[in-house]
Parts: sequence; C-alpha cells; structure tokens
Amino acid sequence: MEPETEAAYADSVQQSWPSLVRAAVFLGARPHEAEDLAQTTLVRCYTGWTKVSSAENRDAYVYRMLLNCLRDVRRTRWWKDRQYDAGLDAAHTAEPDATDRVALADAVHRALGGLTKPNREVVVLRYFVQLTERQTAEVLGIAAGTVKSRLSRALAHLAADDHLLDFTGGSR
Repeated sequence: MEPETEAAYADSVQQSWPSLVRAAVFLGARPHEAEDLAQTTLVRCYTGWTKVSSAENRDAYVYRMLLNCLRDVRRTRWWKDRQYDAGLDAAHTAEPDATDRVALADAVHRALGGLTKPNREVVVLRYFVQLTERQTAEVLGIAAGTVKSRLSRALAHLAADDHLLDFTGGSR
C-alpha cells in the first residue's frame, strides 16, 4: 500500500474503532469479542481498501462488513457450543460507584437481547451507531420502509420490556 493510502486507512481506523466496538457489543458480542470483530473488520478493510475507500457510503460499507464478520463467527461450532455466564463482563470490572451505569448497561443489553436479530441490528445501527434510515437500509440490504417498520416494532417491544421499566419508572 502506498504511504498516502496507508495514512488514509490509519485515519479511518482511528475514527471508526470505538463505534465498531460499541456496535458489536450492542449486537450481542462481549467486549473482548467485540474488539476481535472490529479488528477482523478492519483487517478486511485493509485488504479491500480500494473497494472500501471508493464506496459511495464508506460507513455503511464498513458496518456491513462488521455484520458479515459477526455472522461468520456465529456460524462456527465454537459459537454454538459457547456457554453464557449469568452476568456481563463489565459488571465484574466496574468501579463500585458506577453501579447505576452497570445496571443500566445490563438492562439495555438484556432488552436488546429480547429483540429478534433483524430488529436488534436495525436498532443498533440506527440509534447506537447513528446511521440514517437510508444508510441503515444500505448496510442491511433492505428497503428503507423495512427499516422503519422494524424500528417501530422493536421500539414498541423495548418500551414494554421489564428490564427497562425499572429505569423509566414505568409499570406494566
């Protein structure tokens, strides 16, 4: 890779790393797995930088790559045989005075876990990654209207979720 091109790639990595990791966490990966997914995505970006840099919407292209990496990992036998712990890794490393933040993060993760995979992907890309409806549709390869309907169903489900009701002061 030429020095100019490599510098552009390095800038892209520096800007996108935190949001890729965050998106992977909200898509259901644990923090260390999210970092692995983001790294795999960025390696794929490096090997295909010509396509990535010439994409009409680079962010959408990269998030699509992240989703593909996540789907590839989840197809493996290792993922299917994986045992889940009762708590989040973050709960074990949080400072004692951050219990409210940990409880909220746990509630959000549990609520997102209650969504179907397509609805969770739409919510994460639209609200946590902050892509537009059009960009979200491009990433997922679906129509913008489908993004809107999935968001509507997902938000209705989240609004009634028991894990989040404790934080909103609502009741069923």
